[in-house]
Amino acid sequence: MSIALITGSAGLVGSEASFFFLDKGFDVIGIDNNERRKLFGIDGDTIRIREKIKKYSKRYSHYDYDIVNSFQIEKLFKKFNKKIKVIIHAAAQPSHDWAYKDPKKDFKINSLGTLNFLELNKKYCPDAIFIFTSTNKVYGDNPNNLNFIENKYRWELLKSNKYFKGIDENFSIDKCTHSLFGASKLYADILVQEYGRNFGLRTVAFRAGCITGPNHSGAKLHGFLSYLVKSCVRERKYDLIGYKGKQVRDNIHSYDLINCFWEFFKKPRSGEVYNIGGGRKSNCSILEAINIVENKIGKDVKKVFHKNPRVGDHKWYISNVNKFNDHYPNFKQKYNTSIIIDELLESFI
Repeated sequence: MSIALITGSAGLVGSEASFFFLDKGFDVIGIDNNERRKLFGIDGDTIRIREKIKKYSKRYSHYDYDIVNSFQIEKLFKKFNKKIKVIIHAAAQPSHDWAYKDPKKDFKINSLGTLNFLELNKKYCPDAIFIFTSTNKVYGDNPNNLNFIENKYRWELLKSNKYFKGIDENFSIDKCTHSLFGASKLYADILVQEYGRNFGLRTVAFRAGCITGPNHSGAKLHGFLSYLVKSCVRERKYDLIGYKGKQVRDNIHSYDLINCFWEFFKKPRSGEVYNIGGGRKSNCSILEAINIVENKIGKDVKKVFHKNPRVGDHKWYISNVNKFNDHYPNFKQKYNTSIIIDELLESFI
């Protein structure tokens, strides 16, 4: 029996991973206590996804455990130990805004929760692959120092700019302002790398752009494209916070991200880090995303502009995915932003 242990298994990344590894013949242990509902209310509820996975396969076992409770989690590692072949740590407190309400809880979930799983990985199944869903927010607001030009609907770089193809892994994480969410994820990100380098575990941190897809329970405080499409379709309005709504995000479909995980699983490394996202193939500004939705539904959306951006938020962020593509040339990105929005519209209309 080969086991994939997946945290946040009913969330966007975790559910995509659960279906994927079940299809690959793994038994899947899913850990998810539906914390998203507590954080974001009914919009964040993931029970429907959990039930969908349970019905999909009897090889899925669900545990309503808290990742901060190491004693509770250790029971699973004691029981299954070296049968665990891969750990996908996708559970998190994922919101900029929410982190300011309770920094201690944000840190416990994102930082201590990650440390718990790294320690148990080392103790019970040191040969298992450890895959961590990190974030581009580890770079703080350093990307905002780039020399942008202002276009009608987006901020952009000249093609001659060294970062036109995106932010790479050598971009500085220092001397800038981080959101509290970005800080707690950065601590976890570094731990993941150092458990690889210090203890020889096969670990990787994927610093993702905006991860999205139809399984996303998008809420106001988290879930950029999912919540945007939902708001535009159901409420016909959307709040644009800072940067004139021209801030650029790259968007990676959860299907593409899990296929990145699979490539790493087949050929793992120790203490690795990758910037991963839609890159130049799949990105948009908020205004551009709303324009796409308006054209597809044939109706206007009310845009509510707010002058002040979120702390540590990016004016422009596109992932440079060249390092991952060099290491794993068999990976082929399937989705772009337009296709992603089509899928989201299908799920909301």
